[in-house]
Amino acid sequence: MRLAFMGTPEFAVPSLAELIAAGHEIVAVYSQPPRPKGRGQKLTPSPVHAFAESMGLPVFTPESMKSDEAIAQFQSLDLDAAIVVAYGQILKTEVLEAPALGCFNLHGSMLPRWRGAAPIQRAIMAGDKQTAVQVMRMSEGLDEGAIILSEVMDILPTDTAASLSERMSHTGAALWSRALAAIERGGAQEVEQVGEVTYAKKITSAEAQIDWTRPAAEVDCHIRGLSPFPGAWFEVEVDGQPVRIKALLSEVVDASGQAGELLDQNLTIACGEGAVRLIRAQRAGKAQQSGAELLNGFKIPTGTIFSSAQRT
Repeated sequence: MRLAFMGTPEFAVPSLAELIAAGHEIVAVYSQPPRPKGRGQKLTPSPVHAFAESMGLPVFTPESMKSDEAIAQFQSLDLDAAIVVAYGQILKTEVLEAPALGCFNLHGSMLPRWRGAAPIQRAIMAGDKQTAVQVMRMSEGLDEGAIILSEVMDILPTDTAASLSERMSHTGAALWSRALAAIERGGAQEVEQVGEVTYAKKITSAEAQIDWTRPAAEVDCHIRGLSPFPGAWFEVEVDGQPVRIKALLSEVVDASGQAGELLDQNLTIACGEGAVRLIRAQRAGKAQQSGAELLNGFKIPTGTIFSSAQRT
């Protein structure tokens, strides 16, 4: 098939690789424009952009797919279909209707649960036991299109947003060959979404602050769902100055104390019910460490009470 691929993060790269390996003609790749990154703030292409260029594919990075110029350029491609995986821009009707067979999206949730920007993080944060990767026909509404193909996946107790995203990216990529074959022959069964609609709104830094008054199981889900980005965080005062610590991996343990209290030098912290041990953590401006390593180089006395977000 004659395709355009639209995607930006690492999550989308396996899908593009799968389409190339399947022999489809990728006539254009669309990705978000290069953004400043690192200490030098050097303009850096997205993972999809970099991979597409390495494969010799033409890459387009319009600031907005809503501009007349971008829409006209897309319409001129004479596409059979467009494949969208975490592109990061809203597509207007003129774009959705340009390919002969339509535009199709790979979404990382069990729709209609977790429509929107952060479905993988929200699923873990909510304590969901399962999720899915789903190929859907795109419509004007936010993730409201009919489902063509779906693969249900378990969310493991040790999953972070990063580890689950990695598994989902490969499982989702494997769906494209079957989905496109059915679409091309006109045999795709499109099933409308049913069930309660929930929205996976974008994560804010303030929301990422840990609320130690919540039960340990909820705090653990919060930490794993936000790892590695933006990272669940808390602060401790050192020499009168707040020092931010990111919690990147945790486990629930059988211990208790005042909410936010440091219980031992393995970075076990009491919650409203139970406690969590931070397996991996990171001080601002420092490398990731185990909880014990962090405390070994950054003395915090047992019994210290860490800052806590307020319940909402």
